[in-house]
Amino acid sequence: MGRRPGVTNRVRIIGGTHRGRLLSFPDAAGLRPTAGRVRETLFNWLQPFIPGSRCLDLFAGSGAIGFEAASRGAGRVVMTERDPKVAARLKENARELGLANVEVVTGDALIWLASCKEAFDLVFIDPPFADGLLKPALQGLARTDLLLEGARIYLETEAGKPFPPLPPGLVPLREKVAGQVRYGLVQFQSFLSQ
Repeated sequence: MGRRPGVTNRVRIIGGTHRGRLLSFPDAAGLRPTAGRVRETLFNWLQPFIPGSRCLDLFAGSGAIGFEAASRGAGRVVMTERDPKVAARLKENARELGLANVEVVTGDALIWLASCKEAFDLVFIDPPFADGLLKPALQGLARTDLLLEGARIYLETEAGKPFPPLPPGLVPLREKVAGQVRYGLVQFQSFLSQ
């Protein structure tokens, strides 16, 4: 599922120190930025947890969610993106915004996840809908050394599809449907995965 016809390749940061800044991104298969109203709801849910947090934006695409987190005070944001042209634009946007705390990794998110040695407070999983990546991403993330206790994970998929079953240790917190997307938040609780 691509973007709707007539939607420009730009996305606006809606809060924080870079509020109102427009970011551009190239065309790529399956790339559809998370809508502004969905991002606004998500960051209202997450606001108490963002300052100083370590964030992972898997399948970064336009970078809308990762840059939003950085703008709102995240301490570190890692973005993974497999398309080299899209990843290059993410790096350019980070430079233009002066965000030294944003790292862009070019490569397959699932392969990168399997070798990751870092733990995160917030994870954003918004893969291209047609690729069936949400379930394997959740399974890859369920390694207890990748998530800090109480970590929040954002999920996004097509409105007509349920989220995949959650691996042990992940519990649902919130879920909504807006337009063509289903989105929600889950939390990591390590005692549940033992």
